[in-house]
Amino acid sequence: MGGRAGFDCDVLVIGAGIIGLSTAYAITRAAPGTRIVVLEKEHGPARHQTGRNSGVIHSGVYYRPGSLKARYAVRGGAEMVKFCAEYGIAHETTGKLIVATRRDELPRLHALVQRGRENGIPVRELGPAQITDYEPQVRGLAAIHVGTTGVCDFTAVARRLAESAEASGASVRYGAEVAAVDRRPWGVAVRTATGQVVRARALVNCAGLHCDRVARLAGDEPEMRIVPFRGEYYELARPGLVRGLVYPVPDPAFPFLGVHLTRGVDGQVHVGPNAVPALAREGYAWSDVRPAELAGTLGWPGAWRIARRHWRYGAGELHRSLSKHAFATAVRRLLPAVEDGDLRPTEAGVRAQAVLRDGTLADDFLIARRPRTIHVLNAPSPAATASLPIGREVARRTLELLTAG
Repeated sequence: MGGRAGFDCDVLVIGAGIIGLSTAYAITRAAPGTRIVVLEKEHGPARHQTGRNSGVIHSGVYYRPGSLKARYAVRGGAEMVKFCAEYGIAHETTGKLIVATRRDELPRLHALVQRGRENGIPVRELGPAQITDYEPQVRGLAAIHVGTTGVCDFTAVARRLAESAEASGASVRYGAEVAAVDRRPWGVAVRTATGQVVRARALVNCAGLHCDRVARLAGDEPEMRIVPFRGEYYELARPGLVRGLVYPVPDPAFPFLGVHLTRGVDGQVHVGPNAVPALAREGYAWSDVRPAELAGTLGWPGAWRIARRHWRYGAGELHRSLSKHAFATAVRRLLPAVEDGDLRPTEAGVRAQAVLRDGTLADDFLIARRPRTIHVLNAPSPAATASLPIGREVARRTLELLTAG
Protein backbone atom coordinates (compact mmCIF):
# COMPACT_ATOMS: atom_id res chain seq x y z
CA MET A 1 0.00 0.00 0.00
CA GLY A 2 1.57 3.28 -1.01
CA GLY A 3 0.63 6.83 0.02
CA ARG A 4 -2.54 7.50 2.00
CA ALA A 5 -5.08 6.19 -0.50
CA GLY A 6 -5.13 2.61 0.80
CA PHE A 7 -5.78 3.68 4.39
CA ASP A 8 -8.98 4.63 6.15
CA CYS A 9 -7.01 6.96 8.43
CA ASP A 10 -3.49 7.95 9.41
CA VAL A 11 -3.86 7.20 13.13
CA LEU A 12 -6.22 4.71 14.75
CA VAL A 13 -6.69 5.21 18.52
CA ILE A 14 -8.21 2.40 20.57
CA GLY A 15 -10.06 3.71 23.62
CA ALA A 16 -12.16 6.84 24.24
CA GLY A 17 -11.15 7.39 27.83
CA ILE A 18 -9.47 10.67 28.69
CA ILE A 19 -6.02 9.49 27.48
CA GLY A 20 -7.19 8.28 24.08
CA LEU A 21 -9.26 11.42 23.53
CA SER A 22 -6.45 13.70 24.74
CA THR A 23 -4.13 11.97 22.26
CA ALA A 24 -6.56 12.54 19.38
CA TYR A 25 -7.03 16.16 20.48
CA ALA A 26 -3.25 16.71 20.66
CA ILE A 27 -2.65 15.24 17.20
CA THR A 28 -5.28 17.51 15.63
CA ARG A 29 -3.45 20.50 17.10
CA ALA A 30 0.11 19.40 16.38
CA ALA A 31 -0.57 18.13 12.85
CA PRO A 32 -3.82 19.52 11.39
CA GLY A 33 -5.12 17.39 8.56
CA THR A 34 -3.98 14.11 10.12
CA ARG A 35 -6.83 11.65 9.65
CA ILE A 36 -7.79 10.13 13.03
CA VAL A 37 -10.27 7.43 13.99
CA VAL A 38 -10.99 6.59 17.65
CA LEU A 39 -12.63 3.23 18.36
CA GLU A 40 -14.47 2.76 21.67
CA LYS A 41 -16.32 -0.41 22.66
CA GLU A 42 -18.77 1.43 24.93
CA HIS A 43 -21.58 3.65 23.67
CA GLY A 44 -20.03 6.85 25.00
CA PRO A 45 -16.72 8.25 26.29
CA ALA A 46 -15.17 7.94 29.74
CA ARG A 47 -17.17 4.91 30.89
CA HIS A 48 -14.43 3.28 33.00
CA GLN A 49 -11.41 4.78 34.83
CA THR A 50 -12.04 8.33 33.58
CA GLY A 51 -15.64 8.48 34.73
CA ARG A 52 -15.35 6.41 37.89
CA ASN A 53 -12.77 8.19 40.02
CA SER A 54 -12.97 10.80 42.76
CA GLY A 55 -12.57 13.71 40.34
CA VAL A 56 -9.41 15.04 41.98
CA ILE A 57 -6.99 17.27 40.10
CA HIS A 58 -3.80 16.04 41.77
CA SER A 59 -0.96 18.37 42.69
CA GLY A 60 1.90 15.91 42.09
CA VAL A 61 3.08 15.93 45.71
CA TYR A 62 3.33 12.12 46.00
CA TYR A 63 5.38 11.24 42.95
CA ARG A 64 9.09 10.57 42.59
CA PRO A 65 10.89 13.76 41.45
CA GLY A 66 11.73 13.57 37.77
CA SER A 67 9.21 10.79 37.05
CA LEU A 68 6.59 11.19 34.33
CA LYS A 69 3.93 11.16 37.05
CA ALA A 70 5.55 14.05 38.90
CA ARG A 71 6.26 16.17 35.83
CA TYR A 72 2.96 15.53 34.07
CA ALA A 73 0.80 15.86 37.19
CA VAL A 74 2.28 19.24 38.12
CA ARG A 75 2.03 20.54 34.57
CA GLY A 76 -1.24 18.76 33.83
CA GLY A 77 -2.99 19.99 36.96
CA ALA A 78 -2.42 23.62 35.99
CA GLU A 79 -3.45 22.90 32.40
CA MET A 80 -6.57 21.05 33.51
CA VAL A 81 -7.76 24.03 35.57
CA LYS A 82 -7.16 26.30 32.57
CA PHE A 83 -8.95 23.87 30.20
CA CYS A 84 -11.97 23.64 32.50
CA ALA A 85 -12.14 27.42 32.85
CA GLU A 86 -11.87 27.91 29.07
CA TYR A 87 -14.70 25.48 28.28
CA GLY A 88 -16.97 26.18 31.25
CA ILE A 89 -16.46 22.77 32.87
CA ALA A 90 -17.22 22.52 36.59
CA HIS A 91 -14.02 22.73 38.65
CA GLU A 92 -12.62 24.20 41.84
CA THR A 93 -9.14 24.57 43.33
CA THR A 94 -9.89 23.48 46.88
CA GLY A 95 -6.49 22.54 48.30
CA LYS A 96 -6.16 19.42 50.41
CA LEU A 97 -4.92 18.22 53.77
CA ILE A 98 -2.72 15.16 54.21
CA VAL A 99 -3.11 14.21 57.85
CA ALA A 100 -0.94 12.07 60.13
CA THR A 101 -3.00 10.40 62.85
CA ARG A 102 -0.22 8.18 64.32
CA ARG A 103 3.31 9.00 65.43
CA ASP A 104 4.83 6.46 63.05
CA GLU A 105 3.32 8.43 60.14
CA LEU A 106 5.16 11.64 61.01
CA PRO A 107 8.44 10.76 59.22
CA ARG A 108 6.47 9.87 56.06
CA LEU A 109 4.58 13.15 56.31
CA HIS A 110 7.84 15.10 56.56
CA ALA A 111 9.21 13.15 53.58
CA LEU A 112 6.16 14.27 51.58
CA VAL A 113 6.95 17.89 52.46
CA GLN A 114 10.42 17.43 51.00
CA ARG A 115 9.11 15.60 47.93
CA GLY A 116 6.53 18.32 47.30
CA ARG A 117 9.19 21.00 47.43
CA GLU A 118 11.44 19.02 45.07
CA ASN A 119 8.51 18.86 42.66
CA GLY A 120 7.99 22.62 42.91
CA ILE A 121 4.71 22.39 44.84
CA PRO A 122 3.88 24.85 47.64
CA VAL A 123 3.33 22.85 50.83
CA ARG A 124 2.43 24.26 54.26
CA GLU A 125 3.08 22.28 57.46
CA LEU A 126 0.34 22.37 60.11
CA GLY A 127 0.03 21.47 63.76
CA PRO A 128 -3.13 20.03 65.38
CA ALA A 129 -4.75 23.40 66.03
CA GLN A 130 -4.08 24.60 62.48
CA ILE A 131 -5.74 21.49 61.02
CA THR A 132 -9.08 22.61 62.43
CA ASP A 133 -8.67 26.04 60.78
CA TYR A 134 -9.06 24.24 57.46
CA GLU A 135 -11.27 21.32 58.53
CA PRO A 136 -13.03 21.83 61.88
CA GLN A 137 -14.09 18.16 62.19
CA VAL A 138 -10.73 16.59 61.23
CA ARG A 139 -8.27 15.48 63.90
CA GLY A 140 -4.59 14.60 63.60
CA LEU A 141 -1.11 14.98 65.09
CA ALA A 142 0.16 17.01 62.14
CA ALA A 143 -0.75 17.71 58.53
CA ILE A 144 0.38 19.38 55.37
CA HIS A 145 -1.77 21.64 53.22
CA VAL A 146 -1.30 21.44 49.45
CA GLY A 147 -2.96 24.44 47.89
CA THR A 148 -2.86 23.43 44.21
CA THR A 149 -5.09 20.34 44.50
CA GLY A 150 -8.60 20.68 43.10
CA VAL A 151 -11.61 18.83 41.71
CA CYS A 152 -13.36 18.75 38.35
CA ASP A 153 -15.74 16.74 36.18
CA PHE A 154 -13.40 14.49 34.16
CA THR A 155 -16.27 12.99 32.19
CA ALA A 156 -17.17 16.48 30.93
CA VAL A 157 -13.49 17.04 30.10
CA ALA A 158 -13.43 13.83 28.04
CA ARG A 159 -16.61 14.83 26.19
CA ARG A 160 -15.10 18.23 25.40
CA LEU A 161 -11.89 16.62 24.10
CA ALA A 162 -13.98 14.35 21.86
CA GLU A 163 -16.02 17.28 20.54
CA SER A 164 -12.90 19.33 19.85
CA ALA A 165 -11.16 16.45 18.08
CA GLU A 166 -14.27 15.76 15.97
CA ALA A 167 -14.58 19.45 15.10
CA SER A 168 -11.03 19.17 13.72
CA GLY A 169 -11.94 16.19 11.55
CA ALA A 170 -11.38 13.17 13.81
CA SER A 171 -13.99 10.40 13.85
CA VAL A 172 -14.97 8.90 17.23
CA ARG A 173 -16.86 5.62 16.76
CA TYR A 174 -18.70 4.11 19.72
CA GLY A 175 -19.89 0.51 20.05
CA ALA A 176 -16.73 -0.60 18.22
CA GLU A 177 -14.93 -3.24 20.26
CA VAL A 178 -11.60 -4.37 18.80
CA ALA A 179 -11.55 -8.10 18.04
CA ALA A 180 -8.38 -8.51 15.94
CA VAL A 181 -5.27 -6.55 14.99
CA ASP A 182 -3.23 -7.35 11.89
CA ARG A 183 0.04 -5.43 11.79
CA ARG A 184 2.05 -5.45 8.58
CA PRO A 185 5.11 -3.51 7.35
CA TRP A 186 2.78 -1.09 5.54
CA GLY A 187 0.50 -0.36 8.51
CA VAL A 188 -2.18 -1.83 10.75
CA ALA A 189 -5.63 -3.28 10.07
CA VAL A 190 -8.09 -3.60 12.96
CA ARG A 191 -11.30 -5.61 12.86
CA THR A 192 -14.09 -4.84 15.30
CA ALA A 193 -16.52 -7.30 16.86
CA THR A 194 -19.15 -6.23 14.30
CA GLY A 195 -16.83 -7.03 11.39
CA GLN A 196 -15.84 -3.46 10.52
CA VAL A 197 -12.23 -3.19 9.30
CA VAL A 198 -10.19 0.00 9.72
CA ARG A 199 -6.77 0.36 8.06
CA ALA A 200 -4.33 2.87 9.50
CA ARG A 201 -0.74 3.93 9.09
CA ALA A 202 -0.23 3.87 12.89
CA LEU A 203 -2.04 2.42 15.90
CA VAL A 204 -2.31 3.95 19.38
CA ASN A 205 -3.41 1.60 22.17
CA CYS A 206 -5.17 3.54 24.94
CA ALA A 207 -7.41 0.65 25.97
CA GLY A 208 -6.93 1.13 29.72
CA LEU A 209 -8.18 -1.96 31.53
CA HIS A 210 -7.63 -3.97 28.32
CA CYS A 211 -4.36 -2.41 27.10
CA ASP A 212 -2.23 -5.53 27.66
CA ARG A 213 -4.77 -7.66 25.79
CA VAL A 214 -4.76 -5.24 22.84
CA ALA A 215 -0.94 -5.25 22.85
CA ARG A 216 -0.97 -9.03 22.54
CA LEU A 217 -3.55 -8.83 19.74
CA ALA A 218 -1.03 -6.64 17.92
CA GLY A 219 1.65 -9.32 18.36
CA ASP A 220 3.56 -7.57 21.15
CA GLU A 221 4.45 -9.04 24.54
CA PRO A 222 4.11 -6.08 26.91
CA GLU A 223 6.02 -7.79 29.78
CA MET A 224 3.26 -6.77 32.17
CA ARG A 225 -0.35 -7.60 32.86
CA ILE A 226 -3.19 -5.42 34.02
CA VAL A 227 -4.28 -6.64 37.44
CA PRO A 228 -7.59 -4.89 38.15
CA PHE A 229 -8.21 -3.45 41.62
CA ARG A 230 -11.69 -2.30 42.54
CA GLY A 231 -12.02 0.89 44.53
CA GLU A 232 -15.28 1.06 46.48
CA TYR A 233 -16.74 4.42 47.48
CA TYR A 234 -19.34 5.72 49.88
CA GLU A 235 -21.07 9.07 49.93
CA LEU A 236 -21.26 11.03 53.16
CA ALA A 237 -24.85 11.54 54.32
CA ARG A 238 -23.65 14.64 56.21
CA PRO A 239 -21.43 16.38 53.63
CA GLY A 240 -21.13 19.41 55.90
CA LEU A 241 -18.59 17.46 57.98
CA VAL A 242 -15.94 18.08 55.30
CA ARG A 243 -15.06 21.35 53.58
CA GLY A 244 -12.61 20.11 50.95
CA LEU A 245 -10.21 17.19 50.49
CA VAL A 246 -8.71 15.16 53.35
CA TYR A 247 -6.19 12.34 52.84
CA PRO A 248 -4.27 10.01 55.15
CA VAL A 249 -0.49 9.67 54.88
CA PRO A 250 0.02 7.06 52.13
CA ASP A 251 2.04 3.89 52.49
CA PRO A 252 5.00 4.28 50.09
CA ALA A 253 5.13 0.51 49.56
CA PHE A 254 1.74 0.54 47.85
CA PRO A 255 0.46 2.74 44.99
CA PHE A 256 -2.94 3.44 46.58
CA LEU A 257 -3.51 6.58 48.63
CA GLY A 258 -5.79 5.09 51.27
CA VAL A 259 -9.37 5.98 52.16
CA HIS A 260 -9.82 9.72 51.73
CA LEU A 261 -12.60 12.30 51.74
CA THR A 262 -13.31 14.32 48.61
CA ARG A 263 -15.87 17.09 48.22
CA GLY A 264 -16.71 17.02 44.51
CA VAL A 265 -17.96 19.72 42.19
CA ASP A 266 -21.53 18.55 42.94
CA GLY A 267 -21.11 19.24 46.67
CA GLN A 268 -21.24 15.56 47.57
CA VAL A 269 -18.43 14.09 49.67
CA HIS A 270 -17.00 10.80 48.43
CA VAL A 271 -15.33 8.53 50.96
CA GLY A 272 -12.86 5.98 49.62
CA PRO A 273 -11.60 4.18 47.75
CA ASN A 274 -10.30 1.01 49.26
CA ALA A 275 -8.41 -1.37 46.94
CA VAL A 276 -9.52 -4.99 46.53
CA PRO A 277 -8.82 -7.42 43.68
CA ALA A 278 -11.53 -7.29 41.03
CA LEU A 279 -12.74 -10.61 39.60
CA ALA A 280 -13.06 -9.13 36.09
CA ARG A 281 -11.41 -6.31 34.17
CA GLU A 282 -14.63 -4.37 34.66
CA GLY A 283 -15.47 -5.95 38.01
CA TYR A 284 -17.35 -3.15 39.73
CA ALA A 285 -18.95 -5.51 42.27
CA TRP A 286 -18.11 -8.86 43.86
CA SER A 287 -20.82 -10.37 41.63
CA ASP A 288 -18.98 -9.27 38.46
CA VAL A 289 -16.94 -12.37 37.62
CA ARG A 290 -15.43 -13.25 34.24
CA PRO A 291 -13.73 -16.64 34.59
CA ALA A 292 -11.44 -16.22 31.56
CA GLU A 293 -10.21 -12.82 32.74
CA LEU A 294 -9.77 -14.07 36.30
CA ALA A 295 -7.81 -17.06 35.00
CA GLY A 296 -5.60 -14.69 33.03
CA THR A 297 -4.85 -12.69 36.18
CA LEU A 298 -4.18 -15.82 38.25
CA GLY A 299 -1.96 -17.21 35.49
CA TRP A 300 0.38 -14.22 35.67
CA PRO A 301 3.29 -14.89 38.08
CA GLY A 302 3.38 -11.25 39.18
CA ALA A 303 -0.16 -11.49 40.57
CA TRP A 304 0.86 -14.22 43.01
CA ARG A 305 4.04 -12.38 43.98
CA ILE A 306 2.18 -9.18 44.77
CA ALA A 307 -0.33 -11.20 46.83
CA ARG A 308 2.45 -12.78 48.89
CA ARG A 309 4.23 -9.46 49.35
CA HIS A 310 1.18 -7.44 50.36
CA TRP A 311 -1.18 -10.00 51.87
CA ARG A 312 -1.47 -8.19 55.20
CA TYR A 313 -2.39 -4.89 53.52
CA GLY A 314 -4.79 -6.76 51.24
CA ALA A 315 -6.49 -8.49 54.16
CA GLY A 316 -7.28 -5.11 55.70
CA GLU A 317 -8.69 -3.80 52.43
CA LEU A 318 -10.82 -6.95 52.04
CA HIS A 319 -12.19 -6.53 55.57
CA ARG A 320 -13.17 -2.94 54.80
CA SER A 321 -14.85 -4.11 51.60
CA LEU A 322 -17.01 -6.65 53.39
CA SER A 323 -17.75 -4.57 56.52
CA LYS A 324 -19.11 -1.03 56.42
CA HIS A 325 -18.31 -0.76 60.12
CA ALA A 326 -14.64 -1.50 59.40
CA PHE A 327 -14.68 1.06 56.58
CA ALA A 328 -16.22 3.67 58.90
CA THR A 329 -13.64 2.86 61.58
CA ALA A 330 -10.86 3.65 59.08
CA VAL A 331 -12.54 6.96 58.23
CA ARG A 332 -12.91 7.87 61.92
CA ARG A 333 -9.14 8.04 62.24
CA LEU A 334 -9.41 11.27 60.24
CA LEU A 335 -13.00 12.29 60.93
CA PRO A 336 -14.08 11.11 64.40
CA ALA A 337 -17.66 12.40 63.99
CA VAL A 338 -18.47 9.90 61.22
CA GLU A 339 -20.99 7.23 62.14
CA ASP A 340 -21.63 3.99 60.28
CA GLY A 341 -25.00 5.30 59.11
CA ASP A 342 -23.33 8.33 57.48
CA LEU A 343 -21.89 6.10 54.73
CA ARG A 344 -24.10 5.43 51.69
CA PRO A 345 -22.72 3.09 48.99
CA THR A 346 -22.09 4.70 45.61
CA GLU A 347 -20.49 3.78 42.28
CA ALA A 348 -17.21 1.86 42.41
CA GLY A 349 -14.24 2.19 40.08
CA VAL A 350 -11.57 -0.22 38.85
CA ARG A 351 -7.92 0.77 38.62
CA ALA A 352 -5.94 -0.69 35.71
CA GLN A 353 -2.69 -1.44 37.54
CA ALA A 354 0.22 -2.80 35.50
CA VAL A 355 2.07 -5.56 37.35
CA LEU A 356 5.43 -6.84 36.11
CA ARG A 357 6.36 -10.51 36.03
CA ASP A 358 8.35 -10.23 39.29
CA GLY A 359 5.34 -8.80 41.14
CA THR A 360 6.52 -5.20 40.97
CA LEU A 361 3.75 -2.66 40.54
CA ALA A 362 4.63 -0.35 37.65
CA ASP A 363 5.36 2.88 39.49
CA ASP A 364 5.27 5.34 36.60
CA PHE A 365 3.28 5.93 33.45
CA LEU A 366 4.41 3.38 30.89
CA ILE A 367 4.36 4.22 27.18
CA ALA A 368 5.98 1.75 24.75
CA ARG A 369 6.84 2.14 21.06
CA ARG A 370 6.62 -0.85 18.78
CA PRO A 371 6.53 -1.08 14.96
CA ARG A 372 3.67 1.11 13.71
CA THR A 373 2.28 1.17 17.25
CA ILE A 374 2.32 3.14 20.51
CA HIS A 375 1.03 1.30 23.59
CA VAL A 376 -0.03 3.17 26.76
CA LEU A 377 0.45 0.32 29.23
CA ASN A 378 0.19 1.97 32.63
CA ALA A 379 -1.88 5.09 33.15
CA PRO A 380 -3.77 4.89 36.45
CA SER A 381 -4.12 7.86 38.81
CA PRO A 382 -3.00 10.64 38.34
CA ALA A 383 -3.49 10.04 34.60
CA ALA A 384 -6.74 12.03 34.39
CA THR A 385 -4.98 15.02 35.97
CA ALA A 386 -2.00 14.52 33.66
CA SER A 387 -4.04 13.68 30.56
CA LEU A 388 -3.22 16.78 28.52
CA PRO A 389 0.59 16.39 28.71
CA ILE A 390 0.29 12.60 28.38
CA GLY A 391 -1.78 13.11 25.23
CA ARG A 392 0.84 15.47 23.79
CA GLU A 393 3.62 12.98 24.51
CA VAL A 394 1.72 10.08 22.92
CA ALA A 395 0.87 12.34 19.97
CA ARG A 396 4.54 13.29 19.56
CA ARG A 397 5.63 9.67 19.49
CA THR A 398 2.82 8.75 17.09
CA LEU A 399 3.71 11.53 14.65
CA GLU A 400 7.32 10.29 14.74
CA LEU A 401 6.01 6.89 13.58
CA LEU A 402 4.23 8.55 10.67
CA THR A 403 7.24 10.57 9.58
CA ALA A 404 9.48 7.51 9.86
CA GLY A 405 7.36 6.04 7.04
